Parts: sequence; structure tokens; C-alpha cells
Amino acid sequence: MAAPRAVIVHRTSELTELLARHGTRGQVSFFLEQRGQSLAAVEERHDRTRAALADVTAGLPVDWRRASVERGELARSVFEPDDVILVVGQDGLVANAAKYLGAQPVIGIDPLPGVNAGILVPHAPAEGGALAEAARTGAAPLCERTMVRVRTDDGQSLTALNEVMIGQPGHQSARYTLDVDGRSERQSSSGVIVGTGTGATGWCSSIARVQSPRLALPAPTDRGLAWFVREPWPSPSTGADLLAGLLHGDAVQLRVESDQLVAFGDGMEDDRLTLSWGQRVRIEVADRTLRTVRSVR
Repeated sequence: MAAPRAVIVHRTSELTELLARHGTRGQVSFFLEQRGQSLAAVEERHDRTRAALADVTAGLPVDWRRASVERGELARSVFEPDDVILVVGQDGLVANAAKYLGAQPVIGIDPLPGVNAGILVPHAPAEGGALAEAARTGAAPLCERTMVRVRTDDGQSLTALNEVMIGQPGHQSARYTLDVDGRSERQSSSGVIVGTGTGATGWCSSIARVQSPRLALPAPTDRGLAWFVREPWPSPSTGADLLAGLLHGDAVQLRVESDQLVAFGDGMEDDRLTLSWGQRVRIEVADRTLRTVRSVR
């Protein structure tokens, strides 16, 4: 029987990205100073994140297998059904990983307390090893977070944790017919966003404040979704009456009326579905959930 495997998901630090672009610390320092920023602050975040990754790795049981996956490698990575996933980074990194996972438990670890919101990464690095063992044995308390799925009429699909967006890849006006809650409207807008209760703590919350402040957004475990139309344009051929609402057991459906639209989830536009004229799209609650380990503090 194979030993348990811990997969540590992380993201390349700002310092590493800046060094790759500018070559030396001196050049990075000059670049940042020209923009009123400090190399010392970037180095501090880099060092704290590296220390957190080292703490998580050191805390894992010695007989476990280990793997490390950088954010850009997620789409090419193969996760085993019995893996325990430890995401070390920002809250958004948990969402980035979610679409590539199945029923594996996910432990969100915050390397920069006070910088990140900590909603999806509530745990300290020192807790990683004990939480991984508890997750493997089924002793860890889990939150079954609802996910959202896009399906097209030609069999393509995409799943996301926070939200999906359908719009123009160049952020021009998207044209489509929207069908929701038994109503239909031809629209021209900046795009349609459908989000979960987890997404209600992020981008969907910002949209709701402006567009529909009285809308009661779902909780992370609710089997419901919130939908929003961004900046619909009323014209002789398009309307702007369908703006926002909640879905419980129903779906948002679109018929594409642009040369090309895209659908992507959780801000990962590079991993997207391409939609063509006349194609039909359905956005609904996904069959699976993301199983995150709860904080007991």
C-alpha cells in the first residue's frame, strides 16, 4: 500500500518574478524605487512565505510522500484521489486549485497573517502537519463548499469555486440572450457573473454592493448561486432589466450572439472555454464540492 501523499500548492513570490524580469536585486531595487516601493518589503514577504513553506514541509509525517505544485503548473498536474492538499498562499490560490481537484481535503495555510483575508487560508504553518494527518484519517472537520459549473451545448464544461464570468476576451461589449427565472432578455453588457457563497465574500460581494445591495447572498455551503449582469446597455435592440438575482436549483442560460465569448472561473482567464455565435451555455450548481478543512480556533 502506497504511503499517504501531501501536495503543497504555492505561488511564485513577487521577488522571484521580479528577479526573473530584471535579472539582479540591484535592478529590482531600482525598478521598485522608481515607483515609490521598497525592495525590503518585497524581500520580507518572500522570506516569510519561504519560512512558511519550510514549516509546513517539516511538519509532515516523515513516512509521507511529498509533492510541490506551483500555481502555473496546476492545469498540468495529476492529483491522486487520496492526496491531502495543503495550499500555502493567498485565499485566491485555494480557488485557483479547486477546479483541478475532486474530493481531496484542502488545508489552507496563511504565510502572511494580516496581509491575506484568511477566509480560505485560516491555518498557521505550524498546524499543517497535524491537520494533514487529521484530514487523512477523517478526523478533521470539513466545510463542503458549493461550486459553480458552466456547460456548453457541445459538451465542454468548467467548474469554479468563487465565480464564473462569461464575456468578451478583449473586455468589449458581449452580446447574448439571457434566460433566467422564467424571463428572457437580449443584452449587451460587460459580461455575466455567476458566483457561489464562497465567492460572496469576494468579487460578488463588491458587485452586489453597487448593483443589488439588498440581495441576500448565499453562504459557502448553500446549494445556491448569485448572478449579476455587469453594465448592461439599454438600446433599441437590447435591454437592461435583468440585473441580478439568486438561483436555487435552477440555472442561468445564455445564447451567444457575438463572434466570440469566453467563459472562465476564479480569474484564471488562460484556462477558459471559447464560445461561438449561436452556442448555448448553462451555468448551475456543480455536482461536486470543495472540501476545505475548517478552523477550530
